[in-house]
Amino acid sequence: MECTVSWTGATGARSAMGFLAETGSGHTLMMDGAPDAAQPQNGGQNLAPRPMETVLAGTGACTAYDVVLILKRGRHKVHACSVKLTSERAEADPKVFTRIHMHFTVTGQGVPQAAVERAVALSHEKYCSASIMLGKTAQITTSVTVLEA
Repeated sequence: MECTVSWTGATGARSAMGFLAETGSGHTLMMDGAPDAAQPQNGGQNLAPRPMETVLAGTGACTAYDVVLILKRGRHKVHACSVKLTSERAEADPKVFTRIHMHFTVTGQGVPQAAVERAVALSHEKYCSASIMLGKTAQITTSVTVLEA
């Protein structure tokens, strides 16, 4: 797996903190820093997600992918799956994630709560590389809601 991340450079009279990631699979992703009121020349322009937001989003996608795949392999009729992630970060550098809560909402026909809880546990214990890595610095908790389609 590979990725090239390039600074997009200054725009106009102000420096920008935008970056373009080009993945090995041929896709692109824009990222930007937060505006810095105290030092505008060092801040971003709020034109794209922050890099750490993309880490959190990637983790959510990684674990949701696992949950859907596990449920489908179990022949459950899953129609939708979403995961809402909320997080806390350390106050001092490096500002790693210290807590992450993932709330999964799975919609389907006759999908048992226990099957969803098992899929979430398997993802976090065995399959989701991203959440397992983040679990080295963050306490990760989960909750589940199952809706009937």
